[in-house]
Amino acid sequence: MFVLCINFNPHYPPTREQIEDLEAQCDGVPLMFCYLEGGHIDFFAFDNVKLRFLKCSMMGPRWKGYDSKTKAIANPIITSISELQTSLIKLNPEVLVSGCTVCLYCNPELTDLLSRTCFGQPSITLDDDYRCFELTLVETFYLCFSLKCLNIIIDGDSTKTNNELLWNYMITNEGESFPYIFKAYSHLRSMDLVVKSGGQYGGDFVAYRHHPSLVHSEYSVLVSSKPYADDRLRVWSDIRSTVRLCGGVNKTLLVLYVYKNCENVIDSSSPSFLDALSVEERSITRWDPKRLRKEQQVGTE
Repeated sequence: MFVLCINFNPHYPPTREQIEDLEAQCDGVPLMFCYLEGGHIDFFAFDNVKLRFLKCSMMGPRWKGYDSKTKAIANPIITSISELQTSLIKLNPEVLVSGCTVCLYCNPELTDLLSRTCFGQPSITLDDDYRCFELTLVETFYLCFSLKCLNIIIDGDSTKTNNELLWNYMITNEGESFPYIFKAYSHLRSMDLVVKSGGQYGGDFVAYRHHPSLVHSEYSVLVSSKPYADDRLRVWSDIRSTVRLCGGVNKTLLVLYVYKNCENVIDSSSPSFLDALSVEERSITRWDPKRLRKEQQVGTE
């Protein structure tokens, strides 16, 4: 049973606030939105997702091999990240930042740990022992600010960069949306998810429960923030095409609404601004009554 919302705006999907208001009126009954165009009808659900409970879910990840689950249990991502953190603090490797390019020079130990935790991409081999890893600016700030295990040198300046200088550098190079993108990235990482670029699936990120060599990604992640909202999910047809794209590659569309706890907060000139941001997780799925009917028929046979 669910509540079907038919007379909603025919052009624009609901905002986070509108969804919450309607849910409050439904008294716990699931809510579905109806979209009609050209004689074709779709039903969409904007459901709350609790990523922190993902490990306890009855639905396990889609493993890539018969022994992938065993390997994942033996090598938890959280353990590998802890090892990476310890190794980076101990070795204090040279990290050079220029523009949007971040180069981390790694010995074999760091190369292995970065690969296991899915930070960066190996670019060039300097010699038999050392490799250069390219990190994104979001990954760089996460290692420096959140894990506190990386020291940064910007544009050849020998002085180590503090968090506030690095923060302003990130905003200058990534734009004013950087705090919201970073908040979403760090939120996913805090759930022990592996996070990679989602450009090939039309999203900001893709999220895995373990290393991509062991599992398929489950979510294509879009970050939505009111001050810097883009046009990707602006109208209903965007919702329909994006959900179908995700379904075609066996992924669920996950929208992370990143918003200010208090609208009076304006100053974003320091990393403390992140404390003023919250994240709400919602999956957008298309309900297919024909498929449900078939599943019910199979279950009764």
